[in-house]
Amino acid sequence: MNVRDVDLNLLRVFDAVLRERGVTPAAAGLGLTQPAVSNALSRLRGVFGDPLFVRTPSGMDATPFARELAEPVRQALALLESALAHGPGFDPPSATRAFRFYMSDLGQIEFLPPLLERVQKQAPGVRLEAVALEVEDIASALAAGALDLAVGFLPGLGPPVGRRALFRDPYLCLMRADHPVRSLTKKKFLEASHALVTYRIALRVPHFTVVPMVLERTDLILTLPARVARVFERRGKLKSLPPPVPIPQAEVAVHWHERFEADPGNRWLREQVIELFGT
Repeated sequence: MNVRDVDLNLLRVFDAVLRERGVTPAAAGLGLTQPAVSNALSRLRGVFGDPLFVRTPSGMDATPFARELAEPVRQALALLESALAHGPGFDPPSATRAFRFYMSDLGQIEFLPPLLERVQKQAPGVRLEAVALEVEDIASALAAGALDLAVGFLPGLGPPVGRRALFRDPYLCLMRADHPVRSLTKKKFLEASHALVTYRIALRVPHFTVVPMVLERTDLILTLPARVARVFERRGKLKSLPPPVPIPQAEVAVHWHERFEADPGNRWLREQVIELFGT
């Protein structure tokens, strides 16, 4: 197959169907008719010699070939969109650029609402997209332009990824408000059942956001950064205590690739994050 046989618009359709898991929502997002999207998929199937998607009760599932193609296509489209959006400057009121960033689910709870509020006021045409990635893939995504920024405690990222520290956060131990433990000693801490720590692990889940609901119904203890612990405490059913063992503070920073150091849009978004969350 020759790359000249592939229309860029067809790849946009492929990415949209993959993301939305359906022809109808993909068409709505692209501003196209459903028959136009179906026709584009048909052409792509002919080009690649693969069905690409199969219908299931839960939506359009990608074939193994389509899954292999997904990330390269997404990165290429992101890099092209970023390149076309870059001009001699960045004017927030008139900008229509899409920015992609990485934050953990905990980070999204704390950072995303105020960041989105500020961006909508200053740059109403700008779109923000939180991208789910494995931590080990963040550096390559920043280099490829598939990510603009990564925000969080990411000590594994180093040059050529730039960073600006935002704040240091101590850890707290979160538990239900009527937990029998009133003060934490080292002995109690080591004997307790924990969620997502290295002592007696009674629960292991891929995301933090479900854990508060679990803590409310059990005697599990979760050790996490203080800022996020206080967000969960405001639900009214949880309390936090300082850990009885030394835990180094987490340094939360904003990260970007040096290729985009001088990019006006990237610099503008970095400045918003630093002004909002830097200390």
